[in-house]
Amino acid sequence: MANSNNEARFKEMLDAGVHFGHLTRKWNPNMAPYIFDEKKGIHIIDLNKTAAKLDEACSAIGQIAKSGKKILFVATKKQAKAILEEKIKPTGMPFITERWSGGMLTNFATIRKAIRKMSSIDKMEADGTLKTLSKRERLQISRQRAKLEKTLGSIADLTRVPSAIFIVDINKENIALAEAKKLNIKTFAMVDTNSDPTTVDFPIPSNDDASKSIAVVLDKIADAINAGLSDRKASKDKQAAEKAEKKQTEAEKA
Repeated sequence: MANSNNEARFKEMLDAGVHFGHLTRKWNPNMAPYIFDEKKGIHIIDLNKTAAKLDEACSAIGQIAKSGKKILFVATKKQAKAILEEKIKPTGMPFITERWSGGMLTNFATIRKAIRKMSSIDKMEADGTLKTLSKRERLQISRQRAKLEKTLGSIADLTRVPSAIFIVDINKENIALAEAKKLNIKTFAMVDTNSDPTTVDFPIPSNDDASKSIAVVLDKIADAINAGLSDRKASKDKQAAEKAEKKQTEAEKA
């Protein structure tokens, strides 16, 4: 059974083009252990290595979710944005698909301030304060709110620096990666043949350009998060039930 599962998974990755790397002349030599072959001047990624590294990443990410900590997802390139939002939003994890604002991690206090500003505008809207302002002021505030929403919308619930970061394309998101490393935040990433896997704690050798490839990897990561969150809920429910039972027993004794 496990064997047929592996075959199905391998076929899924193959169909999605997870194995297609970049032109051989653009390669990063540190990717050598993950390269299977080259065809027509393009490096081919070893999908057995991809599967093993993806399992490692899923296991670690599942544990982080189970512990109740946050993983921040980053993908700002065109072909990854919509997929990232579609796969990750339902998990409740924060994500950035617009633009990485420098200092988003290293200067988190400033980001928190901007998030609070956004919340206060929402409060003004809810309690009717906005209606008491002039038309010009209302317009200014709504423009400010829209700008904040674009940058911070999906991280508005982030109250502290995340425990981990997941990046699609570390070359494009090099500032995000550098900030995470500076703060010793665990790093997970899809790493293509033109990137350096040694800069990431959990590199997943894969095609980080094709939308189908990104979708296949993010599907597995999202499943791992959901499984971790389910485990967390189950153990909390069990603790609550045990507590209630203990209370009941004590009450009966009394």
